[in-house]
Amino acid sequence: DVERTTYAKFKSSIKRKLAARAPVASSPIVTRWQQLHARGGPAGLTGPCASGGAQLNNSPGKAPAMLQVPKKLSIMRTVVTLPSSHAAADLEGRNRGRAEMEKKRKRPSQRPVAQEAGSSIAKRGDMKVCENTNCIWKGCREGTQNEFRAAIILKPSIPLEPEMRLHITGLRNDYYLNILDWSLENLIAVAVGSAAHIWNGETLQAIEIIDLNSSSKYISSLAWIKEGSCLAVGTSDGEVQLWDIETKKRLRNMFGHLSVVGALSWNHYILSSGSRLGSIHHHDVRVAQHHVGTLCQNKQSICSLKWSLTGQLLASGSSDGILNIWPGNPSVKLQSQPLKTIPHSSAVKAVNWCPWQPGVLATGGGMEDGILRVWDINCEKIIQSAATDSQICSLLWLPKTSELMTGQGLPGNQMKIWKYPMLINSSELYGKYSS
Repeated sequence: DVERTTYAKFKSSIKRKLAARAPVASSPIVTRWQQLHARGGPAGLTGPCASGGAQLNNSPGKAPAMLQVPKKLSIMRTVVTLPSSHAAADLEGRNRGRAEMEKKRKRPSQRPVAQEAGSSIAKRGDMKVCENTNCIWKGCREGTQNEFRAAIILKPSIPLEPEMRLHITGLRNDYYLNILDWSLENLIAVAVGSAAHIWNGETLQAIEIIDLNSSSKYISSLAWIKEGSCLAVGTSDGEVQLWDIETKKRLRNMFGHLSVVGALSWNHYILSSGSRLGSIHHHDVRVAQHHVGTLCQNKQSICSLKWSLTGQLLASGSSDGILNIWPGNPSVKLQSQPLKTIPHSSAVKAVNWCPWQPGVLATGGGMEDGILRVWDINCEKIIQSAATDSQICSLLWLPKTSELMTGQGLPGNQMKIWKYPMLINSSELYGKYSS
């Protein structure tokens, strides 16, 4: 009996060890190749840049199928200040208990008056407009003084007061995602879980919700096309979707990446997408065989992509601190080398080209760097730099005032405006929720 008991324990121990060696279900490579087999896709794709991701299929015998181009919208531009994603995500966790207690007390006068962003919204995320000055949400219940605290260093060039406050729950606290974009047609897209909420910047009203209807994947990047109302959506399982907001229809699905699509950038009708496995794909959205080129930066996550206004250069930043400048030819092969490679001491998350000076690029470093740099790409020299004392999440040029605005994460969670070209900090806008 003792020997049988010992053998049974030994056998169960072996089974447990074998079971523990199974691949992690959430691994992007594992889930992706399973989906490729299910779709009948190429079965030989096992790693990043080994074969260029999806194979390019350019058959000269077939005429390309043209894609219907969405028409332009005529919407006036306005200014809306959105809360920080880190602050909103932190707000959700710290105030869930307080909100539940208030609901139990059933005091309507203390409940936030909010407008639903569309019809029914899944439990995984929500977005509402705050219309109550006595809101119970921390940082919001005392008005704008606690939520948005402006520090004027120089005379401000624009008013630093919010026109709208949003309650957002379900935002992913992931520094390497790009889940907010504002179009030239004054449409704002914000990704919350597997849904993208579309707002009209003029009326400040929700006009559409794009939902992937999936509990296993989420939206990891967003980018508006410049010539219309088409929105590109990157997902956590390597898919890129195109949506026409005017017709409220999905135009197409584009596959090829093996992992999270964390960055998107348009160059007219060429859409470039960067994945967490270090590959960059060029898609011509007008033709059936959309995948026209592939670049391989490295094996680290592509966290920023930005085409220059002339369409001649593409800047890509990665999580290992590499900034690459690529030629504007989209029909490139894996062996193509970048024109310039500029190392940084931390992740290159924020990248943006100067709209009035060709060849001038602004970059922002991560937590270990925190430096705003303006480069002359032609000679690879720094025109000017400034320490921000925090990770830089986004960059925006202000042509009318010749300024730069930085959106920053930890530890400050604020926005700063810099006078260009000296990079003097002129004003700050805090969105940090203090306890």
